[in-house]
Amino acid sequence: MFDVNRKIWMVSLSGLTLLILAGCVAKGSDLVHTEEQVQQNVNEQETIIVDKQQEVVNVESQIDVENSTTINDDTSQIDMTQSDVDVETTFVEVINGKMVIANPENQLVLVNKTNYLPSDYKPEQLVVPNVPFYFEEVIQKKHMRQDAAAALEELFAASEKQGLSLVAASGYRSYERQAEIYQAQVRQVGEEKANEAVAIPGQSEHQTGLAIDVTSAEMNFKLLESFEDTNEGKWLREHAHEYGFIIRYPKGKEETTGYQFEPWHIRFVGKEVAQILFSENLTLEQYIDALPVQQQEQSIQTEQ
Repeated sequence: MFDVNRKIWMVSLSGLTLLILAGCVAKGSDLVHTEEQVQQNVNEQETIIVDKQQEVVNVESQIDVENSTTINDDTSQIDMTQSDVDVETTFVEVINGKMVIANPENQLVLVNKTNYLPSDYKPEQLVVPNVPFYFEEVIQKKHMRQDAAAALEELFAASEKQGLSLVAASGYRSYERQAEIYQAQVRQVGEEKANEAVAIPGQSEHQTGLAIDVTSAEMNFKLLESFEDTNEGKWLREHAHEYGFIIRYPKGKEETTGYQFEPWHIRFVGKEVAQILFSENLTLEQYIDALPVQQQEQSIQTEQ
């Protein structure tokens, strides 16, 4: 049993103060998607999530907008009977008052409304997974990190054997692209409402290359909460962890992740951790916050 209390360690390395943060109030990626413009004749779908009841309204346009909302953790204690799992903590450096992630390549990196990815961070080895997408063009959001892409291919292959038809919608998204999406939403609905629906640049999991949105033909390739009621959505909820993925923003955990329920948004964390989160019904925030102290008190080498 681990007490889930927020833990913050300050470590001074080479004159640089690093804030090692675990279990922050989340971010996620409440999203409304914006399509990249690849040809003047090509109109791609965009998903905009604005409904107060957490319903997603999909519209067609040239902009593919990402969701975002808020979540708390009402769990005071968690029974984690996991075996030893090699976990690297998310390290955050305070820059201009912002907590900027210092090790964004970490497979368990915690990106949320508190932890920002560096503006210049781009994952190495971005590849296009060999799975069906709802568009043909090879554009930015068709990519993922190589490790996540390989796992996604296994997941899709397994679903196909069950007669299901998952379709990929949006993977990697750069800091610059997220900024375009955010500004477009601000122009459309104003800054206050935009902040409720779209991730601020640096706060989107899509920038890690480890997250992807999936849908199905039954959903007309839209990203709606009703996806959870489809055969594909049900299978994904029950089997994603077998391939190292989690439903990053699950139902009932809105106060922990900071984002509304998104049955379509999956995040690669590796099979061992995914199994623990699934069996214990944990969010990534809860899992990291509940780790034994010795797994969280780590240091990194920095140059002055």
